[in-house]
Amino acid sequence: MSTPTHAPDAAAAQPEAAHSDTALATHHLSARKFTIHFLEMVVAMAVGMVALHPVWTLVLDATGATGLMHDPYTGALIMATNMTIAMSAWMRVRGHRWRPIAEMGAAMYVPFLVLFVPLALGLIGEGALMLWGHVLMLPAMAAAMLLRPHEYAHC
Repeated sequence: MSTPTHAPDAAAAQPEAAHSDTALATHHLSARKFTIHFLEMVVAMAVGMVALHPVWTLVLDATGATGLMHDPYTGALIMATNMTIAMSAWMRVRGHRWRPIAEMGAAMYVPFLVLFVPLALGLIGEGALMLWGHVLMLPAMAAAMLLRPHEYAHC
């Protein structure tokens, strides 16, 4: 009588497949890690706005271009730049690659760029530009993070 032969375990037969499954499991972005990283980015953005605003004021005053800070278009871009610089620096400290940093940076600018159209058409005012630009940054940041969950799993 012959003894039944058992097929080797699929994971044992393909160790790289088993390793791949393990790697996927370790790159899972938990809600806790997502929230912590998201909040870190918001704090970094606020620090950038507070810390870099005086630098812009000093430079623009020295060059006679103070009006740029008060123009809604350039003012919004300066604010987005302040937030992006601080957030990018923090992301780099946390070990992120340049591509996700650029994607997160885009999340700072795109809401304002989109809102420039209704501002130019007179459909919204300067206050709405700033309010909605900041509000729309949050889902834009979340989308950038959800695009590459493995990038944020180690945070």
